[in-house]
Amino acid sequence: MPGMPCWRMQHLETELFICADTLLEETAETAVKTLRKELDAYIAANPLFLTSLEPLEPEEGAPETVRAMCAAGKAAGVGPMAAVAGAFSAHAGRALLRHSRQVIVENGGDIFIKTDEPKTVAVFAGESRLSMKVGIRIDSREMPVSVCTSSGTVGPSLSFGKADAAAVVSPDACLADACATRLGNEVKTPADIERALEMIMTIPGVTGAVAIAGDVCGAAGQIFLETLG
Repeated sequence: MPGMPCWRMQHLETELFICADTLLEETAETAVKTLRKELDAYIAANPLFLTSLEPLEPEEGAPETVRAMCAAGKAAGVGPMAAVAGAFSAHAGRALLRHSRQVIVENGGDIFIKTDEPKTVAVFAGESRLSMKVGIRIDSREMPVSVCTSSGTVGPSLSFGKADAAAVVSPDACLADACATRLGNEVKTPADIERALEMIMTIPGVTGAVAIAGDVCGAAGQIFLETLG
């Protein structure tokens, strides 16, 4: 990223690509390890949190991130772990923002971003001809914000649909991630895109969404798309 040092870090299943005003590797690592330990402890006491594909209510006294993941899952109609990648990107990003004016954290297609200038997030859509040809333009006045992407054809994430890319924009990273999963679940053919986008935009907190299936792309909400490449 021009003008910002960037680095990669990995802890167990979490792999982040991070940019900030300065190298803050220890800060990022501490944030990720702290959240992982917190989630592992909660899952040990509540194993269903890890496996449920349906919304769950958090236990009394549950950590803030657990409550946020459960709330996002409930809003989107999916299990709480559908929000886990977004939770890690935002947790690391907000920790870095205590020391850096600008931060970009990418976690397997889920991005938390706060920069001084507008940025365009390219949408990766696997084998689709539209992959990396469609960008979501993010105004700096809307930041910090999260852009989270799910896919039924790319990567290891569980999806019940066939979308090459289902991207959701929201100030709430957990909500963006969970809703990206739901959007992806709903798109089984290009003909499903319009209905799926209409549905996802009824969820409070969703700013906009993009879905790609094959050579068909649809978008909804208060977002601006750019043609790339």
